[in-house]
Amino acid sequence: MDTTHPQRLTDRKRQAIVEAALAEFRAHGFDATSMDKIAAAAGVSKRTVYNHFPSKDDLFAHILNELWASSAALQAFRYHPGVSLRTQLMDLMGQKMALLRDNYFLDLARVAIAEGIHRPERAREMIARLADKEEGVTAWIRAALEDGKLKPLDPAFASHLLQGQLKMFAFWPQVAMGQPPLDAAAETAVVTAAVEMFLAYYAV
Repeated sequence: MDTTHPQRLTDRKRQAIVEAALAEFRAHGFDATSMDKIAAAAGVSKRTVYNHFPSKDDLFAHILNELWASSAALQAFRYHPGVSLRTQLMDLMGQKMALLRDNYFLDLARVAIAEGIHRPERAREMIARLADKEEGVTAWIRAALEDGKLKPLDPAFASHLLQGQLKMFAFWPQVAMGQPPLDAAAETAVVTAAVEMFLAYYAV
């Protein structure tokens, strides 16, 4: 007897609920979205929605958790003392750019940002959660600093400065203005410029 099929079906329903919630939150906002609407959009019963997520707040928390988890590759990136800073940064920023072009990640970000604007307390909660878990780029910069390869700096500030250059072209225009993602040549140009400027200013 195939015991894996029910689990796969459950997983598909759960994902359908999350995707429906994303669409409803984006279209109507958190407060105006009901679990009934989410169930109808997902093509499942309201009971099924509640079986997976006891409340709308739990569902939104799950969306936030997916947003944090989507940056796992960046969190896992480690500093390598024997490899040039430029090589490592081009790889790290290339991974960041790949995340920023992912449509699902952008949808998650749109919902989280919109809710943060309408409910500042949620924005504070999101920022606090991010602060509790040092970001991979900041950790990489801290390691390079400890290895004596960078001038004295604030790792968190330098990380925001570096990543902000990518987001200026490949995140905020797409999230806030619906612009299409950058093509491969434009992505390479942005990453290269950001890395070169960072190294020109901070590298020893």
